[in-house]
Amino acid sequence: MHHSVIKGVGHYVPDNIVSNADLEKLMDTTNEWIVERTGIEERCHVKRGSDDTPSTMGTKAARIAIERAGLMPEDIEFIIFATLSPDYYFPGPGVMVQQQLGIKEIGALDVRNQCSGFVYALSVADQFIKTGMYKTVLVIGSELHSGGLDMTTRGRNVSVIFGDGAGAVVIQACNDDRQGILSTHLHSEGKHAEELALIGPNTGRWVPEIIETNNPEDISYYPYMNGNFVFRHAVTRLIEVIVEALSTNGFKPNEIDLLIPHQANLRISQFVQKKLELSDDQVFNNIMKYGNTTAASIPIAMSEAWEQGRISKGDLICLAAFGSGFTWASALLRW
Repeated sequence: MHHSVIKGVGHYVPDNIVSNADLEKLMDTTNEWIVERTGIEERCHVKRGSDDTPSTMGTKAARIAIERAGLMPEDIEFIIFATLSPDYYFPGPGVMVQQQLGIKEIGALDVRNQCSGFVYALSVADQFIKTGMYKTVLVIGSELHSGGLDMTTRGRNVSVIFGDGAGAVVIQACNDDRQGILSTHLHSEGKHAEELALIGPNTGRWVPEIIETNNPEDISYYPYMNGNFVFRHAVTRLIEVIVEALSTNGFKPNEIDLLIPHQANLRISQFVQKKLELSDDQVFNNIMKYGNTTAASIPIAMSEAWEQGRISKGDLICLAAFGSGFTWASALLRW
């Protein structure tokens, strides 16, 4: 059986940096309040009128990953695109990346698992490669949150958290069983779906109703998060799914070279780190600079960790995410 190896990583974020001080001008909040609760100091937002969209940002990240893998776009055989914020309601952004990269008529799949989306997408790519269907798969996580946030005091609990950006990896088949993706683990619990959700628009309140009502006070069009509830479930499920990945492969937490968690909240990452008794050198966080970029957060963090020399050949890397759905997932790999 083939093994799936990450051959190239890349990321892209808009150049428009929004600091906590900038948010103080838009809503009743402070830098201290945001940092204390989330650890976030700044985030990147797409400028209106720029060419940055989920698909174009994903394509920019993908070009870097492809080049670092020593490949050309035409070497890609399949695209998997994870996002909660596609360019359009339909079609999905995967096909747009195929067109933007100039690749001829390959398959493209969109994954809608929000914060867990990248790990879910990585798992799908792993299965395609293990079965021999494809040898080279491009996996992208990309998000544009800023245009859909309530940037007023009413929406501050959610809006201060999120940023825009994209990350990508190239996965290839390898016959060396000493490296590559060792296992992936996927879970969901739909009974909590509305604790972290964007309810409208939806097919129960379709286009005619949206046009007819046009109610500016309808906050269902903005993301909702039951913060404390989500935090409690996130720390529990993240620890569970990390331990699941490690125990499946016969490892203990102290053997992890680097844990790259979804960048949801620095306090969540710190809680998980403490419970697993990991050192600062064993955990990579960059939420301070980018906020929560949902499906893009893990590939952006992985790309930065690689650029900073935090990832080396032979390292045991654990990826873990928790988010809307609820869904949670992990992947363990040998770099």
